[in-house]
Amino acid sequence: MKEKPEFPETLKDAIQYFADADNALNFMVAIRWPDGKVTCPRCNSSDTVFMPERRLYRCRSCQMQSSVKIGTIFEESPLGLDKWLPAFWMICNAKNGISSCELARALGVTQKTAWFMLHRIRLALKDGSVGKLTGEVEIDETYVGGSKHKMNSNQRRRAPRGSGAVGKAVVMGLLERKGRVIATAIPNPRRRTLTAEVHKHVEPGSAVYTDALASYDRLHSHYAHEEINHAVCYVKDRVHTNGLENFWSLLKRTIRGTYVSIEPFHLFRYLDEQAFRFNERKNTDAGRFLIGIMGVIGRRLKYAKLISEAGSHELPTTGTGQEKTGKRHMRHKPLGGYGWNPLPA
Repeated sequence: MKEKPEFPETLKDAIQYFADADNALNFMVAIRWPDGKVTCPRCNSSDTVFMPERRLYRCRSCQMQSSVKIGTIFEESPLGLDKWLPAFWMICNAKNGISSCELARALGVTQKTAWFMLHRIRLALKDGSVGKLTGEVEIDETYVGGSKHKMNSNQRRRAPRGSGAVGKAVVMGLLERKGRVIATAIPNPRRRTLTAEVHKHVEPGSAVYTDALASYDRLHSHYAHEEINHAVCYVKDRVHTNGLENFWSLLKRTIRGTYVSIEPFHLFRYLDEQAFRFNERKNTDAGRFLIGIMGVIGRRLKYAKLISEAGSHELPTTGTGQEKTGKRHMRHKPLGGYGWNPLPA
């Protein structure tokens, strides 16, 4: 009798393990239905029978046939679990992320397919915890975007005037020391915006440490607030934001080195990805994978919603060639020839 293989601990083991269709199917069944009772997604009946020739489940009550992908981020994907699960393993454990081009080469799929896969995986990695941060909490903000000194003359001419932060996306971070981090994209760094985020994510009475930004000057009414003036020093006893500075360096290294350029309305997805890896930094590769894979249940991201700006249900009409006829058009390249409008990394 063939012994049951042990659960993988490395990427090589994971590829070999999930290449076996039975292993991949049994793994997802255990994730979807931990009690072992497979239920129908239509009528919620547990009177189901497995059809091994098609690897589907048929409900005896409503006669619906369903796969283990239904009700997860994998739903309606033509790709098998032998590609999805190794891809999930890779993005959970790649410290600086993994680009869609690299994933496409590794899995043997197109870049567009890999790009869509990565965004669906990022949705699964989103932290669904509702608990607030307590104890000692560091709060800081940063700006994500291109630098003016790297722009060409035409880009500088079109760029808004002002400091280097003008035109960049604002990201706010909250870090519980020896705990988890929460990173969220915000519209502006004004007092009302920052204070609302702090009240949303931090338990009242906690000790909060910020820089000397004036937008934080009213936190003392609900928190033990202390600030550090970075023009003078960066650490004063326990008052500092160096933990968040570490997270910002990891985030910007990922964006600049791996993803290079991202759309502002996709920024929150990349923040979820980086925050997940940071929060599970002390776990093993297999442990991060098992925690992340639990987020695939009950979540789904359709392509039409993904490419729509600001999460709208309507398709964008700018920059896609769909303005008039609803079809994608060819565009001239600067040096002649034609090509498709590229998707973001």
